[in-house]
Amino acid sequence: MPEKKSRFRLLLTVNILLIVAAVYISLTNGVFDISVTDVVRTLLRIEPSADHDLVIFDFRLPRIVIAALVGFGLGIAGAVIQGITRNGLADPGILGINAGAGAAIVAFMFFFQGKFTGTSWFSIMAMPLFGLTGGLLAAALIYLFAWRKGTLDPQRLILVGIAIGSGLGAVSLFLSLKMDANDFEMATVWLTGSIWNANWTHIAGMLPWLILLSPVLLRKAQVLDLMQLGEDSVKSLGVSVEKERNYLLLSSIGIVSACVSVSGSIGFVGLMAPHIAKRLAGIAHRYVLPLSGTIGMLMVVAADFIAKTVFIPVELPVGIVIAIIGVPYFFYLLSRARPM
Repeated sequence: MPEKKSRFRLLLTVNILLIVAAVYISLTNGVFDISVTDVVRTLLRIEPSADHDLVIFDFRLPRIVIAALVGFGLGIAGAVIQGITRNGLADPGILGINAGAGAAIVAFMFFFQGKFTGTSWFSIMAMPLFGLTGGLLAAALIYLFAWRKGTLDPQRLILVGIAIGSGLGAVSLFLSLKMDANDFEMATVWLTGSIWNANWTHIAGMLPWLILLSPVLLRKAQVLDLMQLGEDSVKSLGVSVEKERNYLLLSSIGIVSACVSVSGSIGFVGLMAPHIAKRLAGIAHRYVLPLSGTIGMLMVVAADFIAKTVFIPVELPVGIVIAIIGVPYFFYLLSRARPM
C-alpha cells in the first residue's frame, strides 16, 4: 500500500510538471511569440506592456485555463462513468451526455443568442444551466431505455447512448441550419469542440460547477471501488447501489455539462484519460480519479496548442485534434474488449 501511494504521488507530480511545461509553451508561443521574461514581468505587473497584456490576459491565459478545467472535468467524469457502468468503453461522449448538453446549448444559441448580454450571474450561468438541462434529459432517456429488470444494463447502456447521441446530434444540426450565417458558423465551430472564444466570463460560468461537484466525486472513490464487485455483492455490504449510482451520475452530468457549455463537444478525453490512469496507477479510484483529471488537463492543453499553431493562420478545433488520436484508441480498446 505505501508503495502504491508513493507511485501515485510520483505520477501526479510528473503529470503536474508536464502540465506546467505545456502551459509555458502555450503562453510563450504562437503567432506573436513572447519570451518567458516578458510573461513573468506581465503576470507580476512589472512594467507591463499593453501588447503583452492583450495577448496574455485577453487571448492566451483564459484559453489555457478553460482547456485545463475542461480536461480535468472530462477526465474525472469519464472515470466515474466507467466505474458506474463497469464498462471501459463508456465515456460522456459515447453515452450521449455530450450530445444532450450540446443540443440544449445550440437551442440556447438559436432562441436566446444576444438576449443575455449583461454581467449578472444569471447571464453568466445561463449556458451552463441549459447544458445541464440537456445532459439530464439525455441521462433520463438513457436510463429509460437501458433499464432492464430493475437494474441498469451496462451492455444496453452503450447502444442506447450511441443511439440517443446520434438523435440529439441530429437535433443540433437541424437547429444550427435554421440559424443565420454568423450564428451558424459559431455553432458549427463550437459543436466540433473549440475553445477559441475563451474569456474570463466563461471561466466564471463553469468554475462553480467544478468546485462544487469534483469533491463529491473524489469522496465517492471507495464506493466506485465497491461497485466493481457487482450489484449483489455491493448490496450485501449495505450500500444503496441505485442511490449512489444516481448521485455519482448526476454529479458527472453537471461537470460534463459545464465543460460542454464553454468548449463544445470534445470527445474521447473521458475515454482515454481513465484508461491511461489505470495503466499507470492501478484500479483504485482514489488514485484513478485525480490522475484522470490531470491527464485530461494535459491532453486538452496540449491539443489546444497544437490546434492553434500547426496550421497558422488557420486554426483547427481542439476536438478534431483529440479525435485524431481518440478514434484509433477507441478501436484498439474495442478490439481488446471483444470476447475470445
